[in-house]
Amino acid sequence: MVGWLGDAYPWVKAAHVVVVIFWMAGLFALPRYLAYQSATAPGSGEERLWSERTARLKRVILAPSLVLSWLFGLALALSYGFAGAEWLHAKLAVVVALSGYHGWASATARRMSRGERPYADRTLRLLNEVPALAIIAIVVLVVVKPF
Repeated sequence: MVGWLGDAYPWVKAAHVVVVIFWMAGLFALPRYLAYQSATAPGSGEERLWSERTARLKRVILAPSLVLSWLFGLALALSYGFAGAEWLHAKLAVVVALSGYHGWASATARRMSRGERPYADRTLRLLNEVPALAIIAIVVLVVVKPF
């Protein structure tokens, strides 16, 4: 039993892990979709298909999993407590940055669906590694609790 969640704590934690996995899967896929879309001709049928796939990914996986990750995560953090949990502060900072990355990727998808090509596909492929670096940092912070 931890904090105000009581016996529900492990269930909320399990739900948090599940939706974070969905969120990360979406964040790994979205920049890859954008890289594929950037290789298409603006206004082409193939571009339209990539725009639809990207919009569906954002609507069905990314947006709901982002919201639920934050809701479950904040419930866990409030139940656990912030005092003396510097690892949790660092984790939250990484999650805020990852949420900003999510916003950037979503905005880029909207721009590309309008026919813009703000980034080269190589840049998008490199930026696809950001979620991997973030998840490494988060797992180390949560499991090792280095501070």
